[in-house]
Amino acid sequence: MELNTPQGILFGYAGARVHQPGQKAVVFIHGTGMDHTVWVLPSRYFARHGYNVLAPDLPGHGRSGGAPAPTIDAMADAVVAGMSAAGIEQAALVGHSMGSLVALSAAGRYPDRTRVLALIGSTAPMAVHPKLLEHAEKNDHAAIDMLTYWSYSKDAQLGGSETPGLWMAGNTLRLLERAADNVIHIDLAACQAYDAGLAHAQAVQCPTLFVLGERDIMTPVRSAQGVIDAITNARVSVLEGCGHSIMLERPEALLDALITIV
Repeated sequence: MELNTPQGILFGYAGARVHQPGQKAVVFIHGTGMDHTVWVLPSRYFARHGYNVLAPDLPGHGRSGGAPAPTIDAMADAVVAGMSAAGIEQAALVGHSMGSLVALSAAGRYPDRTRVLALIGSTAPMAVHPKLLEHAEKNDHAAIDMLTYWSYSKDAQLGGSETPGLWMAGNTLRLLERAADNVIHIDLAACQAYDAGLAHAQAVQCPTLFVLGERDIMTPVRSAQGVIDAITNARVSVLEGCGHSIMLERPEALLDALITIV
């Protein structure tokens, strides 16, 4: 669906279902350089189990127009505006990596719009390797290579997809290659600059679930403890042997975890 917002026209994937009045809503927020396609499985599941689903492409990503938002808070504002355009007053916010920061910002600043919060492959602050930022600023393919390699556990690099015939790393590589020039650098710089995570976490008023990968080298489990502690009664699920791109590497386990809270 097309969402007419102050930030421009955003595309939102609804899980191939028309929204129905009175149903609870779930909003999925993608990470750096990506788009709604990383959320197809959970989007379609919840859309077929009585939820209104929205997986927006952030400004300047995927099928959404406009320039990329330069800050995490600006991305969160765009997501909330997209919710309003879709007629969603309150939703479970589910975000991965950069998208988890966007969800955290929205939950902390718009508590009345957030019913549940699920943060996947998350930490705050979210430091970005200087070499990754350097390559991304030059639109060097090395940045895409680094993001792709660091997104998966070692086992997943060799195969092991739960979807037979799908090469996970290759899929991520091609998705990042579709990003327009400077998008990946803008996203990474926004993650690096986001310093309000702990303050926003302390303002969260809804049930919260962290889903983390045991072998995530981009947002290691140990690095998330500060933001976990800042959210009252946050629950944590650590997936054994899993890397950073949890929704692609362990889609069924992630879905099982989300079902417990969404």
